[in-house]
Amino acid sequence: MYKDIRAVAFDIDGTLYPSWKLFIRMPLHVLKNLKLYIHFNKTRHIMHRTAPLADFYEYQARMLAEVSSIKSPRAKEIINDICYDGLKKFFKKVKPYPHAYECIKAMKDAGLKIGILSDFPPEQKGDIWGIRDLCDVCIGSEESGALKPSIYPFGILERKLGVPADKILYVGNSVKYDVLGAKGAGMKTAYILKGFKKLFNIKLPEADISFKNYRQLQKIVLE
Repeated sequence: MYKDIRAVAFDIDGTLYPSWKLFIRMPLHVLKNLKLYIHFNKTRHIMHRTAPLADFYEYQARMLAEVSSIKSPRAKEIINDICYDGLKKFFKKVKPYPHAYECIKAMKDAGLKIGILSDFPPEQKGDIWGIRDLCDVCIGSEESGALKPSIYPFGILERKLGVPADKILYVGNSVKYDVLGAKGAGMKTAYILKGFKKLFNIKLPEADISFKNYRQLQKIVLE
């Protein structure tokens, strides 16, 4: 077992599936709501740098109202209808990375606890291609009142898993939010290579593990 880890946790977007598979299915949805998404992205950029909040969703709605012409009472509903629930139908046609489920199932069968920590509500992705049933913990960062790379969502993940941070391997696709965020919380990290890094097998120095596919990750972790 890789460095005596006792749990493996995963980001979802861009980690369990290629992001482009989602993007190619939603251009009309984005164009129809382009102004909202521009304002929502500005809001999320601010939220990534915000200290933990007692009511994340309420504050997010107020921030969206500030950067747009949307009235605050309506902003929360719009975010849910378009940015959260509004994307559910697209995920039904998105496929995960090859062997992602098999890799996670093998880790579960080996006695490791399995977790998910995403910056969007996991229920947006349904059963997460069957992976949700394998999870001991499945949470969105919003539940902690702060988004990654804040240590707070990682801290809640650690508490719910019941495993010390240094015995948890966190798997993600973002250097800033996943690798550095989890590392700052004391966890070990695995980074899924993409683009030129994947083509030329250029490992990410900030991560404990760099991998090109889920068969490779399974081998590194379990053998």
